[in-house]
Order: sequence, then C-alpha cells, then structure tokens
Amino acid sequence: MRLNFILFFTIFFSIYAAVNYYIGIRLWQVLGGLVPPPGAKIYWTALTAMSLTYFISRFAGNNLPDWLDNALEIAGSYWLALLFYSFLVLIAVDLLRFIDQRLTFLPGVLKKNPVLAGLATMAVVAAILAYGAWNARTPVILHYDVNIAKPAGDLKNLHAVVVSDLHLGSIVNRDRLDRLIHMINQRRPDIVLLPGDIIEQSGVFRKQRMGESLREINTRYGVYAVPGNHEYIGGKPEEDFMLLREAGVRLLRDDYIRIGDSFYVAGRDDLAGRSFTGKPRKDLAQVMEGIDKTLPVILMDHQPYKLEEAQKNGVDLQLSGHTHHGQIFPLNYITQRIFEIDRGYLHKGDLNVIVTVGFGTWGPPVRLGNSPEIIDLNIRFGVPGN
Repeated sequence: MRLNFILFFTIFFSIYAAVNYYIGIRLWQVLGGLVPPPGAKIYWTALTAMSLTYFISRFAGNNLPDWLDNALEIAGSYWLALLFYSFLVLIAVDLLRFIDQRLTFLPGVLKKNPVLAGLATMAVVAAILAYGAWNARTPVILHYDVNIAKPAGDLKNLHAVVVSDLHLGSIVNRDRLDRLIHMINQRRPDIVLLPGDIIEQSGVFRKQRMGESLREINTRYGVYAVPGNHEYIGGKPEEDFMLLREAGVRLLRDDYIRIGDSFYVAGRDDLAGRSFTGKPRKDLAQVMEGIDKTLPVILMDHQPYKLEEAQKNGVDLQLSGHTHHGQIFPLNYITQRIFEIDRGYLHKGDLNVIVTVGFGTWGPPVRLGNSPEIIDLNIRFGVPGN
C-alpha cells in the first residue's frame, strides 16, 4: 500500500509540475514583452510559490498562524482552478490555431497581435473562474418525492433535508455554514441527514466554533451523519467524529437507529476507512442484523458503489454523495463512467437511490456544470411505486 501511495504521488506531482511549467511558459509569452528583464526572475518565483501554496497549507497548515494557513488554503485552491481551466483553454486555443492554418477563420487582428490574443485568452479564463466561483456559493434546493411501499406505523409522511459534502473549513466557513443552516431550518424538516464529507479541516471547524452552528438545526427526529472519505484523508477521523458528536450530530458507522416504531436510519462507514486505519467496514448484511425489514430502511453510504448490495439487503432508500458530479466540467464525464449514478434519482428494483452533488467544494472552490444543492425530500410510506 505504501509503495502505491509513493507511486501515485510521484506521478501526480510530475504531471502537476509539467502543467504549471506549460502554463508559465504560455503566460510569459504574453507578459514577457511587457515586463523588463529582471521581471522574469520575479515572475517564475511567484509562479513557483503559487503552485506550492495549496500543498503547504494541506501538509503544514497546523504549524502555521491561522491567518497564513487560511490565506494559503484560499489562494492555493483558486490556483488549482486557474491552472485547470488555463490548461483547457490553451489546449483549445492551440487546436483552433491548428485548424485556422487550413481553414483561415480567426480574426486577423488576433493573429497579428499575439499579446492581444493572449490577453483575450486570459479574459476568457477569468470569466470562467468568476462564474464558477459565484456558482459554487449559490446553492439550489432540489425537491424529491419518494414512495416506499412499506408502512411506517402511524407515520404517513417524512420530510427530510439531505446535505452531503459540506467540506467545512477555510473555504466553506462559518458564515456559509450559518446560511446553510438558515436554509435548512426554513424547510422545517422532520429529520436532517448528512451523508459524509462534513469536516474538511478540523482545526478551522473548532476555531470558528462551527459545532455551535450545527446545534442550531431544528428537527423532530434529529441530525444523523456518516463518515466520508475526507474525514479519513484529513488524518484525524476520530477527532472529526468527536466534533460532530459534540455538535449534536448522531454518527452512524456501520450502525443503525430505529426511529420510534416507524422506520430505520442506517449508516455505513466509508470505503476509504480501510486505507487509513487498516480495518475494513462491515458487510451491509452485518450492519443490518437486527433490523425489522417490515419497516422502511433508509441507508446513508457516502460513496454510491455497489448499489446492488443495498437492493439485495432490503434497503428502501439509499442516500449518497461523494461524486460532486465531477464538480468542474468536463470531469463529470469521468464520474458518469465510474458510478452507476453520479447525481439525481435512480429506481433499482425496490430500491430508491438519491445521489446529491453536495453543498461544498474540494480543491478548486468553483463549480461548473452543476450547482451546490440541498435536497428537500418528502417520503410517503405505505405507497407503492414512484
């Protein structure tokens, strides 16, 4: 496993360095003629520093002053977005130039003035990032109505709010969390379900006292959550779990709870846990031992893998996140190939599945091709079909 990590990071950072260098060269082709010779050293020093900011924050942030760690985290995150879309736009520009050599359709003013062409390219990238950053901070509410054939005692309807992938930290901070909770409370839910990746930076979570905000969620039956892969990637999963419990969130790790005589909420530990702790999660059949399957069963599993397991084990509704629907176009085409469903609703036999694209962001704090979302879910019991 350690060799695999070393190999992965070697390949990743080699590609990352190459892309930074390519972007640096192309940008210098635009700026070089506008900057006096000593500016080259300053330029390459600044570019190198920017390329390292995100990783300095991630790996050394706990040893830095809060203000510096936050600044590096935010600057580095936007640098990742800038790098990604600069690379895509420049590849598109090179392709257009290649086609223009044969078809001659580009405006002559751009071909005669490479600096102007370069500035136009930079403007396109800036516009993409500006929209993506705004979109990432503008959540939408999606409504779902799901019917479950099993009766839930005297309970006929359940109003749930589902929010996944909050990634609470420097980017999705206390202010954004407070706005989210205001939106949740406006829905007046019976229950709130959080299918993983809740805490991104436990230090920021604690310093900004985000637990106090989570305690402001008003429900009839409580707030329930499962771990996501980022609770483990952060390196302090037990600390994250403790912070959630202190905030009044009931964490379900290969566990379940019966809500009155009406329905069950079950939760699975995340698949990533084994890579970081060496302990595999339980099989779903083990998790559900003791559950009365004549009552409705709602399952939270952060990653929507192997949906047939939930179907086979009598789950009525599975709620997942994780995919972000790629978060930034065109990565959605990758998540669509990896997962049976990477967003939205799927009816699979007697199993209902909802995969949310999530509320927060990871890495680049932008969203393109999707919007952050809050799921407003109405479940009707004792009603067959959807």
